[in-house]
Amino acid sequence: MTIENASSQPRQAEDPPAGISRRLSRRFLLKAAGTTALTASVAAATSGTARALPRNTYDVIVIGAGFAGASAARKLTAKGLSVLVLEARNRIGGRVWTSTFAGEQVEMGGTWVDEKQPLVWQEVQKHGMALTADAPPTRSYFPTTTTGGWQAFDSMDLFTRQAQVVTPLFEGSRDWFPDPYKPFTREDLIRDLDKLSMRDRLNQMRFSAEEELLADPATSYLTGSASTMGLTELAHWWALCGHSYEGYGSINTYRPTVGSTALVQAILNESKATVKLSSPVTTVSVSGSQVSVTAKGTTYTARGVVVAVPVNVWNSIQFAPGLPTEFTSLSTQGLGVRTAQKFMMHVRGSNLGRFSAESPAASSSKITAVFPFKERSDGNIVIGFSNASSFDASNRSTVQTELRKIIPGIEVVAVSTQHWGQDPYSKGGWAVRAPGVLTGPLRAVQQPVGRLTFATSDIANGWNGYMDGGIESGNTAAGQMASILGV
Repeated sequence: MTIENASSQPRQAEDPPAGISRRLSRRFLLKAAGTTALTASVAAATSGTARALPRNTYDVIVIGAGFAGASAARKLTAKGLSVLVLEARNRIGGRVWTSTFAGEQVEMGGTWVDEKQPLVWQEVQKHGMALTADAPPTRSYFPTTTTGGWQAFDSMDLFTRQAQVVTPLFEGSRDWFPDPYKPFTREDLIRDLDKLSMRDRLNQMRFSAEEELLADPATSYLTGSASTMGLTELAHWWALCGHSYEGYGSINTYRPTVGSTALVQAILNESKATVKLSSPVTTVSVSGSQVSVTAKGTTYTARGVVVAVPVNVWNSIQFAPGLPTEFTSLSTQGLGVRTAQKFMMHVRGSNLGRFSAESPAASSSKITAVFPFKERSDGNIVIGFSNASSFDASNRSTVQTELRKIIPGIEVVAVSTQHWGQDPYSKGGWAVRAPGVLTGPLRAVQQPVGRLTFATSDIANGWNGYMDGGIESGNTAAGQMASILGV
């Protein structure tokens, strides 16, 4: 891999969504052999191309250097093709961004991996990456019907009660998704279900007020409202997690010790692709068997292009000829949550311990969820999420005001925030399918358009919205491109 105009300083992740709970017992550590090489600057990677071609001419151009783009580039170079990766940011990773805050290495985007996610887990094992197991909370703040405000609960007791309420929501998921990596296997069953939102499903359950408080955060925390999340989306994830609350709650436990960006880097290091950073693509023009791509005033040509950017960004690129309606409409609707904010907080208070918090959509707090990260002598480092469009999570005072609605008297010392919806190269955070997307436009946008293929975790068949889905989609798009080029 050759890096040009590279900056090795990280800048920004889908993440993937934060889990409802943490696994409370399991711990796992992989041997760290070879990890040192992964922490080196991207610019130090080995160089090489498949064969000599005219200047600015390649077999394939990949737009985007996140998990999807890196995986596509690796697969294509392995077939002997010359590949150029154009990345708009001054760093690799896309919605994965390993950064620092309060002296700690933190993830501002995609964070966790799990053995239930086979592709990303395989990468972790392949590259000998050590894993850090995040310890679970011991105390959880949750609103109650009796007090009208938040109350502290023993985390295990709370999660046990929440599991009893949430599990019946997905009764039938084994029939709906018998093979969750092939989500259309029982389209006859999911076609009508796909019209329903999680709010529709909650209404069907006729929960009591207390049960509603327990169920709502589990169905609204990713978008801010259960009405904007499709029933089939959450049921699909439930199936991927083994059809259980424990499985669903445990997927956000392990993270690569060297950081998620290092995992993207490791995949790129295996390819012989040329990577150009700070190169936002503005136009993609197809003429016969040639595709021209313009980025930052320079035009590159190739026989095919893999568009490995989020769905929300498709409409930011001028395609000639234009993309089919399914692509432009879905990009307008958006899959990545446009209000998604992830922020790290340094907090202080008396007897905080390892605490978490969840807020129902109708609550007064604009902080959706809080999860523990690290306890220190000078306070705690915690992870926060918000989907409130009017909330400025970069303002320490504002964050403190909102957090005190949950935990009175807590002090927010400092905050670091990534508003994914305001990032021009993502225009949204973690991907969430709205009602109708699965059996509507999804299959159409998974297909090539002429000499273009599309790769993003947003449209993966398996772990859509997760890092694993990015790898899956990148591999699929690369296979489609190889077929187009007759390789």
